[in-house]
Amino acid sequence: MSSLENIVLRRPTLEDGMGVYRLVESCPPLDTNSSYCNLLQSSHFSATSVAAELEGSLVGFISGYIIPDRTNTLFVWQVAVSQNARGVGLASRMLSEVLSRPECAAVEYLETTITQDNQASWALFEGLAKKLSVNLQRSDWMDKETHFSGLHDSETLVRIGPFLRATK
Repeated sequence: MSSLENIVLRRPTLEDGMGVYRLVESCPPLDTNSSYCNLLQSSHFSATSVAAELEGSLVGFISGYIIPDRTNTLFVWQVAVSQNARGVGLASRMLSEVLSRPECAAVEYLETTITQDNQASWALFEGLAKKLSVNLQRSDWMDKETHFSGLHDSETLVRIGPFLRATK
């Protein structure tokens, strides 16, 4: 198990793309995206994504983006934490890091999708809602048959907020 204080959180860079790909690949049941997608997440979306590094190795990654037509909403695409960095609250720390950035100053809501059986993700986002003392709403969004042709479990849309932003 890793010590949380030794993990460095930073904005990802283009050079992290393949590391992100390998990290996600090692974290089932996460869906692997193309390596090209992970390169774009690490570069184009670096302001709303976070890389967690321990002794030079990537041990965590969150990809997210501000929804273009709802600039008060951060969509968290994926959360990955390597096996050797679990159990120390890293995912929660990474979420807090992204939300505290200047690029997220106008964010009042966080959205993500979670499959029904992904207990780790449910615990993470329910814990965030509790920590922020805000509502968590669930709604059906991407259906296994309608949207995934039976090849992927249905995804529930999770919306957390509105949360109050501290003024600086």
